[in-house]
Formats: sequence, C-alpha cells, structure tokens
Amino acid sequence: MSYQSNTSFSRNDQAGSTSNKIRVLVVDDSPLARDIITSILEEDPEIEVVDQAENGKIAVERTAALRPDLVTMDIMMPVMDGLQAIAEIMAYHPTPILVVTSSGEASVAYRAISGGALEVMQKPELGTGPGEWERFARRVKLLAQVKVATHVRGRQGAAVTRVLPVMAPAASRALGDRLVAIGASTGGPAALARLLADLPPNLTAGVVVVQHIADGFVPGLVSWLNSVSSLRVQEAKQDQEIEAGTVYIAPTGSHTSVARRGRLALLDTPPVDGQRPAVDALFGSVERHYGSTAVGVLLTGMGSDGARGLKAIRSAGGHTIAQDAGSCVVFGMPRVAVEMDAADEVLAIDQIAAAV
Repeated sequence: MSYQSNTSFSRNDQAGSTSNKIRVLVVDDSPLARDIITSILEEDPEIEVVDQAENGKIAVERTAALRPDLVTMDIMMPVMDGLQAIAEIMAYHPTPILVVTSSGEASVAYRAISGGALEVMQKPELGTGPGEWERFARRVKLLAQVKVATHVRGRQGAAVTRVLPVMAPAASRALGDRLVAIGASTGGPAALARLLADLPPNLTAGVVVVQHIADGFVPGLVSWLNSVSSLRVQEAKQDQEIEAGTVYIAPTGSHTSVARRGRLALLDTPPVDGQRPAVDALFGSVERHYGSTAVGVLLTGMGSDGARGLKAIRSAGGHTIAQDAGSCVVFGMPRVAVEMDAADEVLAIDQIAAAV
C-alpha cells in the first residue's frame, strides 16, 4: 500500500469548514481518557477537537460525517473495537489514524498498523509532564499532514493474515562478517513488517533495527514482527552476539550500536538530533566495524536521522538502500539520504528484501 506525505492536502475543504486548524476526532471508551486527550490537544492553538466518540461504531459514523484531519483511536472498546473501526475507516473514508493505547495492549495495537493506522503512542495520563503533552500534540500535527490511501481489504470484512511457509529452522550460528542495518521512523512498523516478511529464514546475516518508537512499545513490536516473519525477532541486549537469521530491535532509551564485529552494545550517550536510539548512531558503528560487508537500509520517517550514517556506510564500500517516495508514509529520512547521494539504490518497499 502506498502513502505519501502531503502538506497541502486538507479534508476541511471537503467538510465545508473554514477553519485552518487541524481537526481531530478523539475516540476512547473512557470519558476521562477522552477529556485528557482533548485537553492536551486543545492547548495547542493549531488543533481543534471536533468531536469525541466512545466506541468504534460511532467513530466510523463521525469520521464519515465530519471528515477530520486525524483520528486518535483506542483499541479495546465495546460495540466495535478499534481494529474493526480502523478497517472500516481506511476502507471507506481514508483518514490518518494515531493509535493511542496502553503499552500492555501493544501487540494488539500493532495489528492496527496492518489495517492502515500510521503510528502507536502511549495513552497520556493526568500525571504526564507538559513536555510529553507537547510531544503528543506535535505528533498529531505531523501525522495529520500524511495523505493516506484506501485499504480495500477492509471492504472484504476481515484482515488478511500472512501464512508463513513451513520450513525446517535454519541452524543458528554467530556471524561476524555480514550485517544488515535498518533505520525507520514514522510508518516504519508496517514497512519493517513487509521487509522482514520477505526475507528468507536462511538469511546469512544478522539484522539490527532502530525504529523510533514510544517507550514501552518495543516488546509489542517484537511480538508482532515475529508473527509475520520467518526470521527470529528479539529486543537487542547488551554485549549480545549477533546471529545469522536473527533480527535485533533497539530498545527505547539507549543507542544500539556494534561494539565490535559480532557484538552489540547499548549506550546511554546523549541523544543524536533528539533521538535515542538514533539510526545515525547505529549506522556509524556499522560503518566502522563492518564497512564493505554491511548493507544499510533507510526506511520511511520524518526528519533526517540515518542519512549521514547511510552515506558513511556507502563511502566505506557497503551497499545502501533508501525506500522510495511512493511507498513511504513520510519521505523524509530517505529523501535526505537521496539528496546526499547516500543510497546506491532507491526502491519500493516490496523490492528491498530482494536487494538485501
């Protein structure tokens, strides 16, 4: 499915609104949660909460009637849950959707990404500091600018589940001379799911991934990716030996890097361009320790994280790939890499696995 960043697109014209504010529909079965989210968003003068909905059925109806610029969607709700609501909205009234839920529901929430939701964030609480509230509002404003496409499978009444081939597991072995390093941000989980699902179980390299993600959601991401990929997916750990056919997802709060060939290191050094973990931190260490035997892949995301590191890998003789504009949710990080001549290839997400 194709997505493109589109700063000029607005549903306000279709809805007959003259407001220049970003119009948001807040969906949650908890009145308190709805009020907290509404209060946070309306603190920002550029955001207007146009309505609230207490279940998915009402959310679908109000999305059709109001045509908001973005919907914040809870998952566990009565009458119609968030997964069903997302499928309906993306099939008939495509709208940017931000899943707002607790980290305990993360593995379920990532199924919403398959249905067309853009991102998953922790549900804000009363005790959350103003800095977190500002980040939440800023994310809403950024995601509201993404032009989303119709997901026709929602019209078929059920999500399509990928059936993996039954194969004998590849023998796991330490591998010190080859590595695939991947960086992603906004829209990354869906892109990662597609890429990892297309890689073979006997891949003769380890894979290390930095995905910008809210605190507490890495275990859910790992669980979901394990369900769609024949590779083993796990959260990266300190001084962990890198094995072929295994994917290591960077934990939140620490840079994940290669300490020496075949080993991972988690570092508490300062954020890089506001990110920790940062893609540039991973790519820089991969360039130093793997050089020409590395493959660097930069997927969809806002900002520029990873572009410099991808350029370093290419300069060291490694092979570098950037996701193309047509298949990115946001052609930000890959765009900067392309402009820097950091990518050997610029490919659609369904072509990247074969190139790797």
